Amino acid sequence: MLPRYHALPTSPTSPRSNHLSRLAKSSNPLRRLAPRWILVACITSIFLFLGTSVMREITWGFPWLYEHNRPLHLKAYPRPSAPTQDEQAIWDLRKEEVREAFLHAWTGYKTIAFPNDELLPVSGLKSNKFNGWGVTLFDSLDTMWIMDLNDEFSSAVESVKDWSFQGIKPDLYVPFFETTIRYLGGLLSAFALSGNDILLKLADDVGHILIQAFNATETGLPAYSSSFNGMPDGQHDTILFAEATSCQLEFKYLAKLTGKKEYYDKVQASMEVFYKANVTNGLFVDNWYNANGMPSGNHITVGGGSDSGYEYFLKQWVMSGDEKARNQYMTSINGIIENLIFVTPTRGLMYVTDRDTYMTAHRQEHLSCFLPGVLALGAALLDLSPDVRELHEWAAKGLTYTCYISYADQQSGLGPEELRINGPGIKWIEAVDRWKDAGRVGDPPGVREAHAERNSEQREYANGWPSMYLLRPETVESIFYMWRTTGDSKWRERGYEIFQAINSRARTKYGFSSVGGVDKRLRLLDEMPSYFLAETLKYLYLLFDDVNSFPFDRWVFNTEAHPFPTFSWTNEEKKEFGITV
Repeated sequence: MLPRYHALPTSPTSPRSNHLSRLAKSSNPLRRLAPRWILVACITSIFLFLGTSVMREITWGFPWLYEHNRPLHLKAYPRPSAPTQDEQAIWDLRKEEVREAFLHAWTGYKTIAFPNDELLPVSGLKSNKFNGWGVTLFDSLDTMWIMDLNDEFSSAVESVKDWSFQGIKPDLYVPFFETTIRYLGGLLSAFALSGNDILLKLADDVGHILIQAFNATETGLPAYSSSFNGMPDGQHDTILFAEATSCQLEFKYLAKLTGKKEYYDKVQASMEVFYKANVTNGLFVDNWYNANGMPSGNHITVGGGSDSGYEYFLKQWVMSGDEKARNQYMTSINGIIENLIFVTPTRGLMYVTDRDTYMTAHRQEHLSCFLPGVLALGAALLDLSPDVRELHEWAAKGLTYTCYISYADQQSGLGPEELRINGPGIKWIEAVDRWKDAGRVGDPPGVREAHAERNSEQREYANGWPSMYLLRPETVESIFYMWRTTGDSKWRERGYEIFQAINSRARTKYGFSSVGGVDKRLRLLDEMPSYFLAETLKYLYLLFDDVNSFPFDRWVFNTEAHPFPTFSWTNEEKKEFGITV
């Protein structure tokens, strides 16, 4: 078995290979090894003998073992100090609680719903929202591997090893975005972790289907959905900003593994549409016409419809050193900070909102709670000036706290889908400037942590209607990034609070359910989205895991929480794919 979380794997069709992979495939490796690599091979053999979980912790503790794979564009970042053995023993028990919750959800799905997409956890029935290809299985593969659920992982792979995506409803119109991040992302990540070539073959099959969406338009943007022969569905003449800009990690990594130029070319052409767009402050509207690549409407948000587009600007650079994407991230995040972040006038809670030409909405979606995690990641890895890094760290802390407190405020302990601020807030950047001019006394505005308020009449916001928690991951995602970049254990405690609320309020006989009425009249909504297993439980597990798992200079998570290894393009790849950065 390959070491868990090993370095970038290869495929038989790819000219790229790392040294450890060559050792594994060589018929007589010792004849060609330098003495130091003989030593590394011996040490690796010992680690494998000790077990994969030990191997994981040792290799993460000694990154020099994979120094030959360190991406050239990324520096090592300061990681939090490890908790004491006694402290981590407590978190290991909590990690096992999350593992048990995953097993409960997975068993319900596999027993009742597979090969359908999702489990209906209250009624014990099943549903198909994402092609009917068993999305929960593909979305859960890497979570099983990460949680050391070896039997479940092997069984899941065995159940799909002869899967034929081409043969399942060939006239089906496949939604591009969701299929990319869930199916393709899940397969690629599971392959990166396990090295199982079955998963790479399936990923290539899905990639071949999805790439047809680009052939359905003439602008470089993908169609919202397309059939296997590239025909658009005819019902959507626009595509969301997030849908067109959240496929680059998946397809560029697939291009790296397979050497297929088309995978890189198509998604990079989509990026060029937005690089060339005439936008103000790096802020993109959420809807775009497929036919001409022009914006449709004037609504600007970092929530639904746009969220992961901003995330992927940064993560394209993290994964493979794309400087153009990095520069766009800096432009866009500056526009977000200066125009979309406010603080409430009472508790001083920081929130990020949306706007159109004439009005600022003063609301925050749960989906927007991904943003502080991205800010924390950028502050940790980017070469920023001290004042810019400080600003990004403040925004990450303030926004994550608001997302957390929106859970702590509720009677159920579960966060609502939307906050609607009572009255206009104060533009955050202006409040910061006034604070600086006054001598920087106390904590910056928006970063001061207020108390939880269980009395809804005393809060500065109302829950959006309907008031519900959809098992979403964004808040625990950002809490995970805050823990890993600050080392402050209060973030772990807050994540555990949220997990306890999920486990007590959302658990059913068969799995876990989205919840309506998070502040009163709680009711179960009979749905268990695949992202609950792919993202929410995974981020909670990693939050309680050792501090060296998935270092941010070696792994990057796609928007469905599927980790891909970071890498550098070779000179041959740059020439083949036309990469200039």
